[in-house]
Amino acid sequence: MDIKNFYIPIILISVVIAIVSNFGSIISVIEPLTFLKFNLSPTITTGRPIFLSFNDTFTNNHEWWRLLTPMFIHFSFAHLSFNCLWIYVLGPKIETYDGHFLFIVLIVFTSISANFAQYFFSGPSLFGGLSGVIYGMLGYCMTIEFEDQQERYDLPPALYLFMIVWLILGFIGILDLFGFGSVANFAHLGGLISGIIFAMITTTYKKLIKF
Repeated sequence: MDIKNFYIPIILISVVIAIVSNFGSIISVIEPLTFLKFNLSPTITTGRPIFLSFNDTFTNNHEWWRLLTPMFIHFSFAHLSFNCLWIYVLGPKIETYDGHFLFIVLIVFTSISANFAQYFFSGPSLFGGLSGVIYGMLGYCMTIEFEDQQERYDLPPALYLFMIVWLILGFIGILDLFGFGSVANFAHLGGLISGIIFAMITTTYKKLIKF
């Protein structure tokens, strides 16, 4: 593994946080990483996070890193393993073809978009994981390959179909019935859409440069 590849630190940070926080169960560890700031004392007493408002978190306390950091929080071994596996598969493909800088911008853009979408449509809640970013990466790859009319990232078309089907199953509640727990569906959708938008921006920019 080449630590210069930025997908590796993303995996390592996620693993370390999962271990230190006991998969999100130690709230004092994950509180600085959640989308909204919350008070620890009432949470310990009631067992539920009492979140501050969006304005209090970002405008008053200026904790802007929270737009990004929920992607490092995972709530089970399966959650962590599944997401890290996809980062390990997709990360080097994108970094190899498009470079480190574009990969980093893609991660930041899709992570913030996914986190904000989950908050905007579901309200204050405890959520996290890299799945929104993964949907963003898949949306990006799918759009680029459609635009270029070639399998640039060597991903089977069936994978994109599976991605869409999985998203639909999440929204209609099938995943909950089969014990997948609470799924951040709007984070998945937000990640997917932002990945597509990012691909459209980059392809348009490249065309303008060539022109």
